[in-house]
Amino acid sequence: MLADWGDAERRLTDRVSVLVGSEAGAYPSGNSVLVRGASEAFLIDPSVDVVSRGGVPVAIDAVLNSHAHEDHMPGNGFFKEARVHIHEADLPGARSLDGLMAVYGFRDDGIRRAFEGIVVEEFHFAPRPDARGFGDGAVFDLGGLRIEAVHLPGHTRGHSGFRIGDDVFFLSDIDLTGFGPYYGDAWSELDDFEASLRRVRDEEARFYVTFHHKGVIEGRDDFLAMVDRFASVIDRRHSAMLEFLAMPRSLDEMVAHRFVYRPHVEMPIVEPVERRTAELHLARMLTRGEATEFEPGRYCAT
Repeated sequence: MLADWGDAERRLTDRVSVLVGSEAGAYPSGNSVLVRGASEAFLIDPSVDVVSRGGVPVAIDAVLNSHAHEDHMPGNGFFKEARVHIHEADLPGARSLDGLMAVYGFRDDGIRRAFEGIVVEEFHFAPRPDARGFGDGAVFDLGGLRIEAVHLPGHTRGHSGFRIGDDVFFLSDIDLTGFGPYYGDAWSELDDFEASLRRVRDEEARFYVTFHHKGVIEGRDDFLAMVDRFASVIDRRHSAMLEFLAMPRSLDEMVAHRFVYRPHVEMPIVEPVERRTAELHLARMLTRGEATEFEPGRYCAT
């Protein structure tokens, strides 16, 4: 299970490295974080590349999952002897395939079966019924170096970031991409995601690490600017949906229009993600008085 990552291992400090995934950690890959303490070594979010490369440069004592999504857990079964830790709210997603499917909340059995196959075959999902839950502020002492969990829900109920020593903060899927925040699952919440974005702005570190794309951000000023751009996508989506509702539309029409994915994207999850996202924004519009139910099942901006 030891593998040399060569130039793909980016050392941030003498004890913390980013194992850069394929295409800079673009989905389905990701950027895993290797933390070497004096007494234990932790691997945060073991990606598909960790499995395909046959391991990491050191023996792993524990796997730390930021949340229960398929691309963050491929190595859970690979490191069979290592402990697995995940926020208590996302424990079901690490412990069983049924639990993980509940996180997504697919309403169509065909979509669920298709995605189950992808999760098992392409993402090497292996149930870890022994996975242990942690809460906000939990501290893992690796010997001379501590990792502290920071609960940042919204993406999932248990989504968490990690303070690693004094220098590194792992953002997980607050990935600061132009795609913007993802809150398209049954266990996603828009209000929670926005609160997490406000909370994470208070984090001070030399290096901020995202699981996808951006990878390593150096400097707090650049980080804050990226967070603000990332958060602004929520308002852009909301405004686009309100514009679409200039005439009465159904939720199905909103889903078909696509406000999250581009038209050429074809994945089993596209329809349910578009639906959940539209439902959350529509609920916000109704609460704010920005839209009304024009007739049963059809909505219009006010």
